[in-house]
Amino acid sequence: MKTTYITGLFCLSLLFTYCTTSREKEQDAFGPKPAFNPNPSGSYMSPEESMETFYLPKGYHLELVASEPMIKEPVAIAWDGNARMYVAEMLTYMQDADATGEQEQMSRISLLEDTDNDGKMDKSTVFIDSLLLPRMLQSVNNELLVNETNTINIHSYKDTNGDGKADEKKLIYKNEDYVLNDANMEHQRSGLDWNLDNWMYVTYDPIRFRYTNGTVEVDTLVSGSGGQWGVTHDNYGRIFYSRAGGEIPALGFQINPAYGSLDFPDQYSAEFSKVWPIIPTPDVQGGPLRLRENETLNHFTAPCGQSIFRGDGLPQDFVGDYIVCEPVARAVRRAEIVNQDGKTILKNTYQQQEFISSTDMNFRPVNTATGPDGQLYIVDMHRGIIQQGNWTKPGSFLRKKIDSLGLAENVGHGRIYRVVHEDYKPGPKPKMLEESSSDLLLGLNHPNGWWRDQAQKEIIVRGDKTVVPALKQMATAKSDLFSKGAGHLARIHALWTLEGLEAIDKKVLKTALEDEHPQVRRTAVWISETYLEENDEEMIAMVGELKNDENYDVRTQLLLSLYNSKSHKARGIISEILAENPDNEMLVATKDALDKNEQVRTFGKSLGSMPEGDRELILRGAGIFNSLCASCHGPEGRGLAIGGSTMVAPPLEDSDRLAFTKKKTLTRILLHGLEGPVDGKKYSSVMPGMQANDDEWIASVLSYIRHELGGRPPRKPGEIPGMAPTPVDTKSGFPVRKITSPVVTPEEVKVIRKEHSGRNKAWTLDELQNLSEKEEHQQQNSI
Repeated sequence: MKTTYITGLFCLSLLFTYCTTSREKEQDAFGPKPAFNPNPSGSYMSPEESMETFYLPKGYHLELVASEPMIKEPVAIAWDGNARMYVAEMLTYMQDADATGEQEQMSRISLLEDTDNDGKMDKSTVFIDSLLLPRMLQSVNNELLVNETNTINIHSYKDTNGDGKADEKKLIYKNEDYVLNDANMEHQRSGLDWNLDNWMYVTYDPIRFRYTNGTVEVDTLVSGSGGQWGVTHDNYGRIFYSRAGGEIPALGFQINPAYGSLDFPDQYSAEFSKVWPIIPTPDVQGGPLRLRENETLNHFTAPCGQSIFRGDGLPQDFVGDYIVCEPVARAVRRAEIVNQDGKTILKNTYQQQEFISSTDMNFRPVNTATGPDGQLYIVDMHRGIIQQGNWTKPGSFLRKKIDSLGLAENVGHGRIYRVVHEDYKPGPKPKMLEESSSDLLLGLNHPNGWWRDQAQKEIIVRGDKTVVPALKQMATAKSDLFSKGAGHLARIHALWTLEGLEAIDKKVLKTALEDEHPQVRRTAVWISETYLEENDEEMIAMVGELKNDENYDVRTQLLLSLYNSKSHKARGIISEILAENPDNEMLVATKDALDKNEQVRTFGKSLGSMPEGDRELILRGAGIFNSLCASCHGPEGRGLAIGGSTMVAPPLEDSDRLAFTKKKTLTRILLHGLEGPVDGKKYSSVMPGMQANDDEWIASVLSYIRHELGGRPPRKPGEIPGMAPTPVDTKSGFPVRKITSPVVTPEEVKVIRKEHSGRNKAWTLDELQNLSEKEEHQQQNSI
């Protein structure tokens, strides 16, 4: 017993020593912190002046790639195969605190080039102009795919005469059922990230896209896609979202959204949710709840623009790290990704520090990306106001801060930086648009993930199947293209390139299932789904050999890929995996997520007895809720709390406002918003009014919320206060039609909208309660 005690103390002391040393090492990574200025100026700084305000770890610094007047209001970047940079510029975004002129079609996409290879852009042309706040970019061969605000349409643009300006425009995707939503341009999609699996992922809308032969295929993600501004992927195709509305710096990364939704409350800690600005940041939408005593932001409130660093131009320990912007904190977070028996965990790389922070009040990082040169790029919108107009209205906490700091004066600027390390040099500039498909194969083995992705995409977009034999050799580690053979990442990209060319076969997959690297085996299982869903018993048996694989990622992928097979053998493999791993949190949670996803897929069955119009309202409302409302209230209406954080908005489940008789109250809240404490609790997020949407949009959301989360209908005649009395049969005394539907009609919304047409502020619960009691009293008197 004494020996055990001493051994335990020794181990504990070692752990303490390790943690202390580790923390000291983290602190030593930075030089002296800038003196804290309690009253920073909101005045404009030139690019040269602003460069002096950055605080990074030793060995790292920023280089200016582009700035105003070459670019203004940049929000997203993308490179073509020759390393020319496309920049989306939202020229009408919040040009004052009232969002004046925001919906004017004056934005653009610029094309920047570095002609002398010094790392700085020196040539600029306006590739596309007269756009409405462009949101999404994706370069495919010599085309640029673009999406604008207030539309789900995707257009392809091409420069056919080489002058740097698009002269050919083609609509490649249009959703006929999409209804314009210009109520809040923050609550719309972003991304168009071409993932390893050849699908392009976006935020908000529950869909993903696949670009083939100049057209777009669409796949529905029945449990939604998640996220707000930004989506990215790692070397193995894992998707990462963030959700500013819910103050969530990372989510959706446990399983691919095609399989459902899965997040763990402890996938990062409460400490991870804290942010560490080096200046006061009083312009916080969350108000005092989100500020420390020194007025620095205490918690993520606007996470966005995330990426996984996959380049070769920074130290090796940087590769695979998660990068996310926090523009309100004037900072950029770097986080390590840890795999714990298949479950993914995030940890801040530095102890109470951010990777990049600035004392420039106008530093507004909104996007990041790994570049063709293997280095990390930061998109700085560089402006005063970063919140959209719904949160900057006169009298609001945020508006007072904007006015007092003069933040509305700083518009029309923008910078793009790259992170450089003193021990590394930028890589060479690619010429992929000019290379043959055979030459592009070399890119699949490049140490920079940007090159691998671009090469895979180029070969698939060309549809060149002459390289299929070489790809099969590469995928099965038999290629002689490389002196050291194809690395495991090259084998993975070769497999997905074959999949994209529709040239994969069972022989290749069988070899890949036996590969020495677990991520190649996992990839082979993933790609096998075409066979598995067709109940191919031979393929089911082959993947089933991995049910006891030493790697939990492989076992998790088996669950995901076999789930939709109707084969008894596939079901048996799933049962065996779960029986053998009852204590593995990831495997158990994955099965639960798959079950929930299937329930959502069949959601329409529960509406079968409803009138068609009511059913369509509820189903449409489900899509809007998962795309918009879930950002704050959670995908199941239970609120969002990850990493020990408090919920930014109240849970809807079991809310008094969703009682069946509270139809008018709920309508008022959705139209004009809600402020103040809710059920005795304060929340950092404010419910904005949605009155800019039409009556059918409002009715759809209300109908879904009441159907899915609301109370049960009354059982007695006349139990619905505030509504017209139910007609009663004079002979029987019973209602002619029992009111049991949760649906709110557009006509009912129209009445409430007209009743409060002059209202320009959010409701409080006290106001709503008094109004409801008054209407109930009037209704009882009329009866």
